[in-house]
Amino acid sequence: MTDGAEAGLQFVKMDDLRLEMYRKAGYRVVGERRHSAVEVCRWTKSRLRGGRNCYKSVYGIDSGRCIQMTPTLDLCNFACSWCWRPFGPERHKAHGREWDDPRTIVEEMVRAQRELLSGFGGNPKTEKSYYRLAMRPAHVAISLDGEPTLYPMIADLIKEINARGMTTFLVTNGTMPHRLREMLERGAIPTNLFVSVYATNPEDYVKVTKSVVPDAYERVTESLSLLKEFERRGCRTVIRLTLVKGLNMKDPEGYAEIVNRFRPSFVELKGYAWLGQSRQRLDQSASPRFSELKEFAEVVLDRTSYKPVMLDSVSVIIVAVRDLESWRRNLEVVKVISRLPGYGLR
Repeated sequence: MTDGAEAGLQFVKMDDLRLEMYRKAGYRVVGERRHSAVEVCRWTKSRLRGGRNCYKSVYGIDSGRCIQMTPTLDLCNFACSWCWRPFGPERHKAHGREWDDPRTIVEEMVRAQRELLSGFGGNPKTEKSYYRLAMRPAHVAISLDGEPTLYPMIADLIKEINARGMTTFLVTNGTMPHRLREMLERGAIPTNLFVSVYATNPEDYVKVTKSVVPDAYERVTESLSLLKEFERRGCRTVIRLTLVKGLNMKDPEGYAEIVNRFRPSFVELKGYAWLGQSRQRLDQSASPRFSELKEFAEVVLDRTSYKPVMLDSVSVIIVAVRDLESWRRNLEVVKVISRLPGYGLR
């Protein structure tokens, strides 16, 4: 099945120069066809050194046991100025791609994660029992780079990860609703489904994301309309707002209207962080202070039933839950996944 986001595009395989750039940045590219990668995030490193967890602890994630990966390295139909990833010349080009199969990606991503963590085994700050636990990953965040639903076998990838006893956290820009429908049809239900929302109207959507998809807003709202069915299947659903001062940190009433219309389990309001390649596209003033994010969030949430359950000034993020029943169900999931044995060594 194809989609307008893919049709008419051309693909050129990532060259060795860009591949080396990613390797130097700490990525481990996996698979024969060079479209998947793993990177150890700062919170994984923090946990292994005895430090704090990431904000996703609200969902039961133990950062030290989490693999941050992508099946679509350097491949996205948006070119958001706040993205801290580098933009390659073929970033928008997906048509004609040869893809690695999900089993290969999962096996190689686990192997790569263990190799990347191997150096922590000799670190005196690493508790040995926790290090052994980290080598049995329990969570996979499909969010490292690019738009993961451009990978045509995303449903099979989620099923492959789930079958190995790991949770799946899928972050999508929502422009490929047919892939989300396929996930529902195939019973490929992620533990969390995050749909990023970047504007409140069609014109702003294309402007702020520099989308190659002209009907991006309509596609995103179509994806948002599927959240209720994902939740019915046991998935925790999340609308994520990444907010950039002077760009899309405006019209809080419009964001509240979207939240009220689609009613996800959670809403995340995330302040843009002036990091990586985004520093070449935006001024540091585009990054909101936590106090500014709180002020904006209050306006949004006051127009909904959502209540904050986490305010993280370090990650500049506020997580709000729909109601007490949603929070109760979340705690039940947290309890279950906290006991996951993870994917064992072979």
